[in-house]
Amino acid sequence: MLLLAVLLLPAVSCKKEAAGGAGTAVSGGGAQTGLVEPRYAEGFRVRYTDAGCLLDIQDPQRGEQESFHFLLVPRGTAPAQVPAGYSVLEVPVERVVCMTSLQLSNFICLDELDRVAGVTSTRHLFNPDMKQRLADGRTRKIGIEGNFDSEVILALDPDLILISPFKRGGYEALRGVDIPLVPHLGYQEATPLGQAEWIKFAGLLTGEEEKANALFAGIEQRYLALKALTADVKDRPVVLSGELHGGNWYVGGGRSFLAQIFRDAGGEYFLPEDTNAGGLNLDFETVYSQTAQARYWRIVNSYNGDFSYEALKAEDARYADLNAFQNKGVIYCNMREKPFYESMPVQPDVVLADLIHIFHPELLPADYQPVFYALLP
Repeated sequence: MLLLAVLLLPAVSCKKEAAGGAGTAVSGGGAQTGLVEPRYAEGFRVRYTDAGCLLDIQDPQRGEQESFHFLLVPRGTAPAQVPAGYSVLEVPVERVVCMTSLQLSNFICLDELDRVAGVTSTRHLFNPDMKQRLADGRTRKIGIEGNFDSEVILALDPDLILISPFKRGGYEALRGVDIPLVPHLGYQEATPLGQAEWIKFAGLLTGEEEKANALFAGIEQRYLALKALTADVKDRPVVLSGELHGGNWYVGGGRSFLAQIFRDAGGEYFLPEDTNAGGLNLDFETVYSQTAQARYWRIVNSYNGDFSYEALKAEDARYADLNAFQNKGVIYCNMREKPFYESMPVQPDVVLADLIHIFHPELLPADYQPVFYALLP
C-alpha cells in the first residue's frame, strides 16, 4: 500500500522528479551520457553518429509515407558533413514557438519555459509561469491556426517552430518565413506512453536529455504499476467517448490512444473490432447501435457553468437514450477548470489512475482524489 500511495501523487510537478543537469550527447564517439532511445513512441527515431545526432521523424499512423530528417549539432559548431536529406539544427535551441498545448506540456514538464518565445491559443492556459511570461512580454502570442502573424514570428527570431503538419492549421503560410519547421507528432501516437515519451524529443532540442529520460522513467514506472492492477479484472465495462458536433460524432478508432488507456484501466472501448489508430466520424445512429452495453461515456469539453445531465440533454435530446446517460455513467472533464491538454500528455499515469478509480474503485486507496476525470454528479 505504501508503494501504491507513492504512485498516486499527481500533485507532484514534473520538474521535481528529475535531478541533475543536462547531459547533451549530440555527437558521435567517446563516452556519452543522456542518450535518447525511444521505446514506445513510433514517431521519432534517434541515431548517434560521427556526424552528429540524426533525428528522424515520421507519422506514427502513416509509417514512412512522409518523413522529416534533422542533424543535431552542438550550438556554434559547423558539421564536417551533412548526410543527404538532412537539415542541420543547432542545439540546445534557445527560442522556440509552440503551436499546441501538447508541445507546451513538454517544456512545462522540463522546466524550460524560458525557451518558449511564442505560443498560439491561450484559451485553456493554466500554467502561472507561462501566464506571467505572456503578461510581461517574454513570450508572445503569434495568432491562431490559419491566421498566424508572420511579423510577430519574425520579430521573435525563433530557432525553430514546432508544428503539427498533418493537422489543418495553415502551416503552409509559415514556409515563407525561413525558420526551421520541426514536426512534433506526439498527438499521433496510439499509446499513452508513446505520447508521453515525446518529452525525450523536447529533451533533445533543449539539451536536457538526462532530465527528460529521468522524467519519463518515472511516468513509465507509475503507469505500468497502475496498469498491472487491472490485469486480472473480470468485469471490464464498455466505454463510449466524444459528442456530436455539426451532426458528426468524432471518436478515436479502436486502436487509438483513448482505446488503449481505457483497456489499461480495466475497461473496453465501444469499437473493439475497429483497427483505426486515428479518428472516425460517425453519425448518432451508428454510435447508438454500438453502445447498447456501454456503461460509461467520457466527455471533455469547455462548459461555462456547472455541466449536468440536464445540460447534456439540452444539447441533444437523443443523448438521454444512451445507456451511460440513463445509468449516470458520464465521465467528465471541464477544460475551463482543469489543465487537461496542458498536463495530460505528460501525466498519462494520473489519467489512468482517474479511470481506474471510476471503473474499479476497489483497486485504489479509498481516499483517492480524481485529478482530471470524475463521474458527473
